[in-house]
Amino acid sequence: MNDGPAGHVARSTSRPHSETPPVKPLRAYLRTSDGVRIDSVYDPGPVVYENQAPPPSGLAFVIAHGFTGDADRPHIRRIASVFTRYGAAVTFSFRGHGASGGRSTVGDREVHDLEAAVSWARRLGHDRVVTVGFSMGGSVVLRHAALFEDVDAVVSVSSPARWYYRGTAPMRRLHWLVLRPAGRLVGRYGLRTRIHHRDWDPVPLSPAEAVPRIAPRPLLVVHGDSDAYFPLDHPRMLAEAAGDHGELWLEPGMGHAEHAADTELLCRIGDWAVSRAG
Repeated sequence: MNDGPAGHVARSTSRPHSETPPVKPLRAYLRTSDGVRIDSVYDPGPVVYENQAPPPSGLAFVIAHGFTGDADRPHIRRIASVFTRYGAAVTFSFRGHGASGGRSTVGDREVHDLEAAVSWARRLGHDRVVTVGFSMGGSVVLRHAALFEDVDAVVSVSSPARWYYRGTAPMRRLHWLVLRPAGRLVGRYGLRTRIHHRDWDPVPLSPAEAVPRIAPRPLLVVHGDSDAYFPLDHPRMLAEAAGDHGELWLEPGMGHAEHAADTELLCRIGDWAVSRAG
């Protein structure tokens, strides 16, 4: 699935010229560095009225959804609406999802999709960007921050720490969906997700291997103790790899990814992001 050597994504050190952020929601198709068209939405947040404190205008949250999600799903719109209390929100559909082009590589080439969205936030005038990823998106934000330098803080929710994990029934079903022709048909017509048929070659940097490369930028790892996909050894492995620059929140009773992230948790993540990157 990879077009080049694992871990050899070019680092981006320059920040595009900043413009005044739009005051209305904006939809655009972005082009990734490997030529895929990505459906993206910019939300500057609610109108600020007299006697209201505006959110930090320079801060943007770039939200990376989980596998089979997309920018128009209600749970993604809900998450974006909470984060606009703290800054602008950029949502997008990963390749192979929703109205985006291409086919899903289940976390490999998706770093280019995220980089296109982060660069868009910079071009729209935001000098501080926090990436927040869920499940597959949680692994993508970790690898992206290890390979690119244009984010200020990273939040990874319900991410795996290592590849090819099949220790739970949901993950065994996911592997069937990705690896079998019948599964990919279910993905395409039942879940609106077009999945690439090729195996990873080479295997990309794992999330746990990526985490040390994020330092010294702050990292927050969030995981539910009732996650049916990835047990608690995954977030603990990520936190151990992060060392002093990482923080681990184990959430009592929380399940997996976007659907399990309630408003109270999202607000705590927003507060954390403002304190670290704001």
